[in-house]
Amino acid sequence: MILLDQFLPLGPIMGVIAFGFGVIIGSFLNVYIYRFHTGKSLSGHSHCLSCGGRLKWYDLFPLLSFLILRGRCRHCSCLITTRYFWVELVTGLLFMLTLLLTTDLLLVLLWWVVLSILVVITVYDLNHFVIPDALTAALVVLAGVMLGYKYFYYVADWQYIALTVLTPLLGVLFFFGLWFFSKGKWIGFGDVKLAFPLGLLVGPAAVFSFVVLSFWIGAAISLLIIAYTRWSRGKYRLHLEGRALTMKSEVPFAPFLVLSCLIILFTHFDVLEIFRF
Repeated sequence: MILLDQFLPLGPIMGVIAFGFGVIIGSFLNVYIYRFHTGKSLSGHSHCLSCGGRLKWYDLFPLLSFLILRGRCRHCSCLITTRYFWVELVTGLLFMLTLLLTTDLLLVLLWWVVLSILVVITVYDLNHFVIPDALTAALVVLAGVMLGYKYFYYVADWQYIALTVLTPLLGVLFFFGLWFFSKGKWIGFGDVKLAFPLGLLVGPAAVFSFVVLSFWIGAAISLLIIAYTRWSRGKYRLHLEGRALTMKSEVPFAPFLVLSCLIILFTHFDVLEIFRF
């Protein structure tokens, strides 16, 4: 077991290092998301999606280049999607927040891989309304590795491990019921499969909160969309990757699952605490 504070005291400096590494990884994730399932190589040169102009090295600094260029291509002045900026920023923040979860170097690295996959799943589902099975399978493997590592170095209780594996299956069963009875209208089967590794990550005590919070987040965002639509009376419309959002729009559920998972991981939110007086 190697702890981070053996190399550098935990504090602002370590947080800045984690954030900086995160935004660099976020820049790579943007490339991966754009080229995933397109047959394009990850090693190809970056270019403007509007004019095809090849980007120079000084146009590729995470966060900074977007701000300096004011979100426009240097060659054709076309707007660059803000997704690139937000993916880099969010990844950097998640990497920094990981230091609140553990100081074990191996677990930190595993969490960084897990969080990177969650970012890709969220953005990909927002773009295509699909959760790639390969990414869900990768999460299951990583969660299993983390669980095994914790067993040998922290818990050493097979009953707890069994409970950690079985409890998420109850959450999966609930989501499967929603998918089955609605014939896929309320929730997609990819969301059902994604719930299992996310349940493994939050732990057995938080699976119930994870399920409930994901619906609360989904309901809150849906109500905001409805309220905004009625307020604007159709004059101003929210858009999801080019599609105007209305009260009848389908909204991908994976971002709600991921956000619920992250909130519980970093805040230890317990929905039952709200009803305890």
